Amino acid sequence: MASKPPESLTLDLFAPRPVLKPREEPAAPPEVRSFSVGEIVRMASRTLEARFTDIWVEGEISNLKTPSHCYFTLKDAEAQLSAVMFRNAAGRLKFKLSDGLKVRARGRLSIYEAGGKFQLYVEALEPAGLGALQLAFEQLKQKLSAEGLFEPARKRPLPFLPSRIGIATSATGAAVRDIVRVATRRAPVRLVIAPCLVQGESAPADIVRALELLQRQPGVDLIIVGRGGGSLEDLAAFNSEVVARAISACHVPVISAVGHEVDFTISDFVADRRAATPSQAAELAVPVHLELVRTVEELALRLRRGGQRLLSEGRQRIDGELQNAARTMGRCLDLRRRVLASTTERLGTLHPRVRLARDRAALRALEQHLVRPLPEQLLRSRKQLAALEQRLSRTPEQLLARRRRDFAATSGKLDALSPLRVLERGYAIAHGQNGQLFTDARHAAPGDALTLRLARGVLEVRVDRIRPE
Repeated sequence: MASKPPESLTLDLFAPRPVLKPREEPAAPPEVRSFSVGEIVRMASRTLEARFTDIWVEGEISNLKTPSHCYFTLKDAEAQLSAVMFRNAAGRLKFKLSDGLKVRARGRLSIYEAGGKFQLYVEALEPAGLGALQLAFEQLKQKLSAEGLFEPARKRPLPFLPSRIGIATSATGAAVRDIVRVATRRAPVRLVIAPCLVQGESAPADIVRALELLQRQPGVDLIIVGRGGGSLEDLAAFNSEVVARAISACHVPVISAVGHEVDFTISDFVADRRAATPSQAAELAVPVHLELVRTVEELALRLRRGGQRLLSEGRQRIDGELQNAARTMGRCLDLRRRVLASTTERLGTLHPRVRLARDRAALRALEQHLVRPLPEQLLRSRKQLAALEQRLSRTPEQLLARRRRDFAATSGKLDALSPLRVLERGYAIAHGQNGQLFTDARHAAPGDALTLRLARGVLEVRVDRIRPE
């Protein structure tokens, strides 16, 4: 069994190695003690924790895993360091961790004994170069914008004359006094105030509660939510996700009135309308009563003048139409009068008595005409009859002679063109057995029987020999 080491022996991983002084006579080698793995790891862990209890380490997050606690690696260009941040500490972060994010981590160095893993136990994190609240603001802004909560298409118009206006803000701040003062000065309007916290860890939930309470109030058709100005830490409640989603889910239009004219909050982007100050929110929500009265009076005057102008124009138009109608009616009456006169005149001429008198006069005129020229006309007719008889007696003989001359001429032409006249000059017409006419000797063959027609008579011959021309 090995002997116990001397009580003055300690393990210091970062202490320099002891220098052994040479002795004149070498002593007997002491008995070497072996340590268990657990003892070595625990002693190394105590040494690390004793020297690196509270340190800040800056690096870039990678290999982030969040099953329950946050496990990640801090790295730079030279090395890597494993890190863990437990659930309670991670829940206090104002921003969301992600790979590639450069941070400053505060914690202690130790060794996880079960795995012998050297790592940093993180108690707090903050972005390197950018504040935690500002980073949280940018991350939430990107997230809600990707979901479409900032789209102009979903913005609702503010009511022109709200019946009741709900106000969600601190009951003791200057914001509520400014809103009430400006709103009541502009017009007699009913206000419903739901006091809530506007700063601190409980403020987001309290603002959400106030919004839900105002929506349940009957007649509230517009809500103003906001506070006075302040730093980014003071305005953190209006940059929270729960407040942004509560404003987005509100069933009445919402004006975000946070008192900072330069910067914007998340509630400004989500709300239907953004006001730079609470006073401006009251001006946007409530129109000036006197201006409305003047506007109504001006509109009434314009309406009255417009009505009078329309009446005058209508009267002029009606008078013009009446004049046109009168002229048109006069022309129609004149035309009808002329038609009536013409028709009356025609009817007068068509009366039986008038027609009878006219016919009698015409009959007497015809009788006189027939009686006076009858002998002259009879003599003239007799002369015409004699001339016609003479022409008729001469015409048949002349016509017959002309026809005979034409017949003789035509007969002479036909006789001259007759084939018989050609045959009388010594020619013949050759026909085959089938009646075909031969005009070329090459069309016949030796031994063919032919019929030769002469001027007088027919010869039956047979071909002995063919002599082409």
